[in-house]
Amino acid sequence: MKFGIFYEHQLPRPWRQDSEYRLLQESLEQIELADTLGYDYAWEVEHHFLEEYSHSSAPEVFLGAASQRTRNIRLGHGVIQLTTNHPARVAERVATLDLLSKGRVEFGMGEAAGPVELHPFHVRVRDKRDVWEEAVKAIIPMFTHEAWEWHGTYFDLPPRNVLPKPYQKPHPPLWVACSNIATIAKAGEWGLGALGFQFVSPDAARAWVNKYYLNLTHNLHKLTDYPTNANIAMVSGFMCAETDELAREQAAGWTFFIFCLSHYGRHGMLRPGEGSMWELYQDWRTSEQAQQALHSGLIGSPETLRRTLREFQAAHVDQVILLNQAGHATHPQICESLSLFAREVMPEFQAADTQQMQWKQEVLAGRIVLEDLDVSTHKVYTHQNEDIVRLTPEELKRKMADKESQARQGGAASR
Repeated sequence: MKFGIFYEHQLPRPWRQDSEYRLLQESLEQIELADTLGYDYAWEVEHHFLEEYSHSSAPEVFLGAASQRTRNIRLGHGVIQLTTNHPARVAERVATLDLLSKGRVEFGMGEAAGPVELHPFHVRVRDKRDVWEEAVKAIIPMFTHEAWEWHGTYFDLPPRNVLPKPYQKPHPPLWVACSNIATIAKAGEWGLGALGFQFVSPDAARAWVNKYYLNLTHNLHKLTDYPTNANIAMVSGFMCAETDELAREQAAGWTFFIFCLSHYGRHGMLRPGEGSMWELYQDWRTSEQAQQALHSGLIGSPETLRRTLREFQAAHVDQVILLNQAGHATHPQICESLSLFAREVMPEFQAADTQQMQWKQEVLAGRIVLEDLDVSTHKVYTHQNEDIVRLTPEELKRKMADKESQARQGGAASR
C-alpha cells in the first residue's frame, strides 16, 4: 500500500491579513516534511469561489513551488477541472510541472462540483460530463503530437504544437475523480486510476475493487489512446495521535470539511465575501452525524489505524490519501500526526507493497479471477451535492425520488 497527503487549502473564518500566506507556506513545509518521511504522493485539488472550504484555485502554481522543495514525493493534481480550463492550457501546465519535478507528476482529471464553480465559466451542470469527456479526448494527444487539432462541441483548436512536452513518456499517469462510489466502476472501464473517498467498510471496498478490475480487464473502453493506469486510491479524514481521544479532538476539522462540502452542494453560495461557514458549522459540529464522521475516518492511535488499514489492504486498495489539513487543525498538529504515522504505522504497509503489485499483475494477466460481487448490497458513500451520509440502496432511491418530486412540484408552482 502507498500513502499520500491531500490538500484543499481550507481556511475557516475569521481571517487575518496574513492567513492565506501562512496557509500556503505551512502547507509547503508539510509536503517537504512528508517527502523526508517517505510519503509517496502529495495531492492538490482545484476549486473556485468556495470560501473557507477550499482556497486552492491555482494548484499548478502551488505544486510548482512544492516541486522545488522536494525530491522523491510524487505531485498529484487531484484534480484539474477540465470543465473550467482550456485543453491546451491544461496540457501546457501539466507538462511544465512534469519537467520542473523531473517526472513526478500524476494527472488527475475532474468535472468541478456544481453551479457555484461552473456557472461563472459559462458551463452548465448538465453538460459537465460531456465537456469532461471531450476535454480528455482533446488533451491527451497534445502530450505526444507535434501537430494536433481539435474541433468539437465545446472546444476548438486549429493545428498547433502544444508545448512543452512532458518529462514522462508518453505523459504522466492519468486519474479520474470518482464523485461517488459507482464511478469507480466507470474508472475501470476507462482504464484510469480512481480517486475516491473512503469506502464504508472492508466488504464494500472488496466489492468495488473487484468491480473496478473486472471492468478494466473485461470491459475496457478507453476515451482515447493512453496507457492504462490500474490504481484505486481513497481519500480519508486523518489524524494520528498517541490516543484515540486526542486524535478525535485534533481532527475536528474533518467534520468542518464534511459540513462545507455538503452545504455548498445543497445550498450553493453564501453572498460572496459575507457570512461565515465556520459560524454556520457550529450547530452541526456536535450532531450525531458529525460524531460518526470522527469514528469513520483514519482518526486514532497508531494501533487503531493499523487495524483499519489492514482491512483495506486485504481488499487490495492501492493507495490511501490522508487529509488532515482541515478546519482549524494547526501546523504543529499536522506535522506531528504525519511524523507519528510515518514512524509507527506506514512501514508495515509500505513493506507489503510488493505483494500488492504481484497480486495486481496476476489479476491483469488473468491468472487470478475475481468474483463479481453484488455492489448493490453494500451501503453507498456519497458526497456529490448531498450530505456525506451512508445510504442503503433503498434509502438512496427514496432520496432521489423525493428530489424528483420536489422538482416537479416546484415546476408546477412556477407555472
